[in-house]
Amino acid sequence: MASFPRLACVVGVAGTAFSAVPLAAQLASQRVIPSTYAITNARLVPVSGPAIEKGTIVVRDGLIAALGAAVKAPADARVIDGTGLTVYPGLIDAYSSVGLAAAAPAGGGGRGGGGAGGLAALVANQQPNAGAARNSLHPAGLQPEVTAAEQLRADAEAFAGPQSAGITTALTAPGSGIFQGQSALVNLGAGDAAGLVIKSPVTQNIGFVPLRTGGYPNSLLGVWSSLRQMLLDAQHYRDEQAAYGRNPRGMRRPEVDPSMEALQPVLAGTQPVIMAATTKREIERALDFAKEFKLKAIIAGGGEAYEVADRLKADGVPVLLSLNFPHRTAAASPDADPDPLSLLRERVQAPKTPAELSKAGVRFAFESGGITTWGDFLANAQKAVEAGLPADQALRALTLGSAEILGVADRVGSLDVGKIANLAVVRGDLLGRGGRVTQLFVDGRPVTMRAPAAGAGDAALATGAWTTNVSLDNAQYAVTFALRQAGEQLTGTLQGEMGTGAISGGSIGADGTFRFTATITLKEGSEEATFAGTLEGNAIRGRVQIVGHTPGNFTGTRPERGGQGGARGTPNGTTPNGTTGGARTPEEN
Repeated sequence: MASFPRLACVVGVAGTAFSAVPLAAQLASQRVIPSTYAITNARLVPVSGPAIEKGTIVVRDGLIAALGAAVKAPADARVIDGTGLTVYPGLIDAYSSVGLAAAAPAGGGGRGGGGAGGLAALVANQQPNAGAARNSLHPAGLQPEVTAAEQLRADAEAFAGPQSAGITTALTAPGSGIFQGQSALVNLGAGDAAGLVIKSPVTQNIGFVPLRTGGYPNSLLGVWSSLRQMLLDAQHYRDEQAAYGRNPRGMRRPEVDPSMEALQPVLAGTQPVIMAATTKREIERALDFAKEFKLKAIIAGGGEAYEVADRLKADGVPVLLSLNFPHRTAAASPDADPDPLSLLRERVQAPKTPAELSKAGVRFAFESGGITTWGDFLANAQKAVEAGLPADQALRALTLGSAEILGVADRVGSLDVGKIANLAVVRGDLLGRGGRVTQLFVDGRPVTMRAPAAGAGDAALATGAWTTNVSLDNAQYAVTFALRQAGEQLTGTLQGEMGTGAISGGSIGADGTFRFTATITLKEGSEEATFAGTLEGNAIRGRVQIVGHTPGNFTGTRPERGGQGGARGTPNGTTPNGTTGGARTPEEN
C-alpha cells in the first residue's frame, strides 16, 4: 500500500509544540493514550447534513463530542491540524465475513429425508464444523442459531485490507451453509473481539447453495425444500410453545430447539434476513420466498438487481450491492480464449447498476462481495459515480444508507454528536481520482494503517475463464465456464456447444472441491445440469449429472495467470497494484 501523508500534531496543553511526525507514532511514544482529540481546519462531510468547508471535530471517550465551523478545540484535546484534509464518517462494508475463521465445508452425508425429523437425523452423520453450533439438533449448514459474534477474532492482518479502503465498520456473517447464522456489526479496531461488537445479532443469513459433502440437501431443489420445511417447523414450534405457555397442565413439555428459537425473530419480522442472490432468477426466487413467509428481506450481491428494480421497489426490499465488479478473467495474450459475451456484458453493466437502482427508487448500500484487491473497493465506487450515480448517493451507500438498512443509524454512518467516533481522514475527494485515505479513527482512537498481507488475492482460486470439454451421452461438447469466486460462492456463466446459461447455486471449498448448476441446451431441449469436481492450479475435472441421462465427465483448463497482462497469485488477471492487465476497453475505463 502506498505511503500516506502524515498528520502534524500539536499539543493544546501548555502550548507545547512538537515536530510533524506520524500521528500513530507520536501516540505510541506517549505513556498515556489520550481519550480526546480535535481535528481542526478540516473539511467535514457529515453525510447527514451539508458539508462544513472549514471546521473542527472533537472526539471524546470514543464518541463525537462536537463538530462545526465555530467549534474550538478543548484544552485537554490532542489537536490535529487538518488543513487540506477532509473528514468523512468511517465507511461501512455492509456484508462480509471479515474477522471470522474459515469454516469447514457445511456437510450433508449419510441418510436423507424430508422434514425436520429427517434433517435432525442427519446430525449423527455430520463432521464437526468450525462454525457449527455444538448442541444443535440440525446439521451444519442448517443452523440459524450460529452467531458471528461467537466466532469473531480481532485480526489485525484481516482488518488491514478493509482499513486501507477507509472501512471502519463491517457487517460480518458466517459465510457457508443454507441457514448460515446470525451476523454482527463490528468495528475494525484493536482490542479484544467482544469489545469490537457494536450490535449482535443484526440479521439472519441465507444462502441458496447446496451442501457439498454429498448429503441432503445436495441439490437446488433440496435447498428450497429445506428452507421451507425449517420455517414451517419454526411456525409449528412457535404455536406449540405458545399453547404450552397458556396452559401447560396435561401437555408434555415441548422440546427446546435452538434452531427453531433462532428463527422466531425472523418469522415475527423483527430480524431482517439477508439472502445472497445475484442473477435475476435467484433474486425473484428470493423475493417469492420472502413474500411466502412474510420475511423482512435484504438482497446481497444483486448483480442483476436492475432487471427486477420495479419489484424490489414495490416490495420495499433493499439491496447490498457488491463492489467486487467483474474483471478480465484471462491474461490478454494471443493464445487466451476470449471472455464470453455474457461476461463482457456483465462487466459493462456492473458500474451502471447502482445508478439504475437509484433512479428506480430502490434503497441500496455497498458491500465488498469477497473482494480480494482492496484498492478496487473505492475504485469501483468511483466507477459507479462515473456511470451516472450521484456522488452524494454513492457516499451515502458507503455510510449512512448502509447503517439505515442494517438498523444501526443511531450509532454509526454519519458525523453527528453522540455517535461512535469512526472517522476516515482523506487527502482529496474520497470518490474522486487521486483521493487517498490517510488516517482512520475507530471507536475514537487512531488506527495505524497497515498494508494488507501479501498473497491475499490467492483466495480467489476459481476466478477465470475455463476452457472445458464435457463428455455426455457418448458425445463431446466444448464449453467455457466463466467463473467468479467471492469467498465460498461461485457465480458466472456457461457458454459454448451446450448453449448459454447462468451458473447458480455455486460453491467452492478451501480444498478446491466445487459444485454448481447451469441450464444447458441439448437436442432434447433445456436441461438443468449439476457440475461437481475439484480444482488444482489451472485445471478442473469432475462429473456432470442431468436427470434422465447417464452421468458424464468434464475436464478444463484456464490460461496461466502469470502470463502477459496478468500477475501470478493475483485474482482476476490483476496486477499487484490492483490494475487490470491488458488493454482496456472504453467501457472499462
